[in-house]
Amino acid sequence: MSEAELSDQRRLARNLNELLQELRVAQAGVQILFGFLLSIAFTERYASADLYIRSTHLITVLFAAGAVALLTAPAAWHRILFRRGRREDIIEVANRFAVSGLACLAVAMTGTILLLAEVIVGGWLSIVMGVLAAAFFGTLWFLLPWRERGQDDIEAADDADLD
Repeated sequence: MSEAELSDQRRLARNLNELLQELRVAQAGVQILFGFLLSIAFTERYASADLYIRSTHLITVLFAAGAVALLTAPAAWHRILFRRGRREDIIEVANRFAVSGLACLAVAMTGTILLLAEVIVGGWLSIVMGVLAAAFFGTLWFLLPWRERGQDDIEAADDADLD
């Protein structure tokens, strides 16, 4: 193996390790959230909940389950394909799973806040809190990083023009 190939393999290994470490952090949170959401269905108060609460709860649970699946999938892909020389493929797919998993987690967190706000304060204020939560997660997890990523593209193009 040439020095360039070895360097590329080291970079891929580092990228994969960083991605898997990031996913471990997200997985812990989503698994705790999922357990919390499951436990709600077994409370006395849930038995008398209206259709709006039950529907919101089910949708939130489904998004939390989707987040668990998507954030765990990269580990399964790595385990099955890691000795096949497919690190680059694993990283590409795992990155898409991670971003999609974070999107599902943002929806699940928003749904959880909406549910709790509905039970605690109810009415339009709970909807406002849900919208604010969605805006907060969307901005912090997606809008700002994508804006920064776009800045990198602009700066790279400006640097290329200087060459």
